Amino acid sequence: MTIHSATLWPDRRTLWRWHFFAGLFCLPFVAFLSLTGAVYLFKPQIDDWIDWRYDHLPTVQSPSPKHDVQAALSAVPQGAFLAYELPRTSESAARILVSRPDGEAVRVYVDRNTHTILKTVLEESRFERLVFRLHGQLLLGNVGSVIMEMVASWTIVLIVTGLLLWWPRHQRGLAGVVYPRLGTKGRTRWRDLHAVTGVWTSVFLVLFLVSGLPWSFVWGHALQSVENTVGRLTSVKEWEIGAIPAATVIAGYPVGQPHNLPVKDSMDMPGMDMPTVSTFPAGDLLSSLNTVVQTASTLSLPAPVIITPSGSLWTVRSDTQNRPLRKSVTVTPDGHVMTQETFAQKGFMDRIIGYGVAAHEGQLFGGINQAINLLVAVGLLMMSSAATVLWLKRKPVGSLGVPPAMPSQKYGIVGMTTLVILGLLLPELGGALFVLVLANRMFARLGPT
Repeated sequence: MTIHSATLWPDRRTLWRWHFFAGLFCLPFVAFLSLTGAVYLFKPQIDDWIDWRYDHLPTVQSPSPKHDVQAALSAVPQGAFLAYELPRTSESAARILVSRPDGEAVRVYVDRNTHTILKTVLEESRFERLVFRLHGQLLLGNVGSVIMEMVASWTIVLIVTGLLLWWPRHQRGLAGVVYPRLGTKGRTRWRDLHAVTGVWTSVFLVLFLVSGLPWSFVWGHALQSVENTVGRLTSVKEWEIGAIPAATVIAGYPVGQPHNLPVKDSMDMPGMDMPTVSTFPAGDLLSSLNTVVQTASTLSLPAPVIITPSGSLWTVRSDTQNRPLRKSVTVTPDGHVMTQETFAQKGFMDRIIGYGVAAHEGQLFGGINQAINLLVAVGLLMMSSAATVLWLKRKPVGSLGVPPAMPSQKYGIVGMTTLVILGLLLPELGGALFVLVLANRMFARLGPT
């Protein structure tokens, strides 16, 4: 039995309508993500520029991390020690992370020669954290995370329908397929800038979207739930799910002892354990910090290196954005290394997500990774701008210019199967599609018979 191609594939008008609606919703966000993502790509360089003066101080003569921490605690009333960041050079200020009673983390810069306070700043107010929360949460916490997850889901629909619309039909040559016809004028040039640029960037965009999903609120918790109930796919999760306070991230999310720090805008889900963080009052263990820092200095871990208390021991870990290079070491108060955990020892899903996030942030293979991601971001901006011009050129005044539905519109077996699979893999997309189906049936019944 032969299945006619018309029953397999959706017709072009149906694809166009789906592409139009998905684009109308997604493209403003795609442009926004491209801009904020391009800025975050250069986080290491921007951080170094912002903190330049604190890394060019007089060479330290007699370092004492313990006294640096004591000075930092005196600068934050009722503060509790969270972490000590290993100075990168002998001219760098000490960076101490202190938790306020309200759960906010404060970064305190201390002159290591005089133990005087140079600067204090809320961790969530630092430029890189603002860009991070803009990019992933629109500064709206978990509500913004859910919105961006919905955008990511519909952007995948946008990509699939766009590729099907681009697929050459009875077209000769590569012009308008592989490269844009920039010598033409009017709609053809804008169409090529949109379609051809979209095709070249779509593969990277899918990788960006997929690598970002584990950080989102709904999909990230769903992955965590599957891992907890089906099998041990991951070991220690090192990615933030939704809006996680900076204090929790600093202390090694989700490792730590139970705490009473507030988790803001949590939107807690049944059966989901909220992250924990261990804060540490200055005491006997703090007196061993000088020794632990000396040991940490010999480990040659990629910066930034964060030193945090862990019960009666210390944890020294690399928080480098190039996650495959990360390493965590447990150190005793007298400076002996007890255990070491490398990236290769982590669970399968941890490693997959680690590689994906490092590539997403442009840090997996250095400057080349940054350059490629920047090129993709520029391409996405160009594609979005061209789509906007095309829409404005064709839409009637006072109307959205929605492509009219054909009475004989067909979704096709492949189209329906693809939507079902995407709906199952992306919960928010599945929910939206279910609502659309119900609404369509309701309006069909209310319409003329």
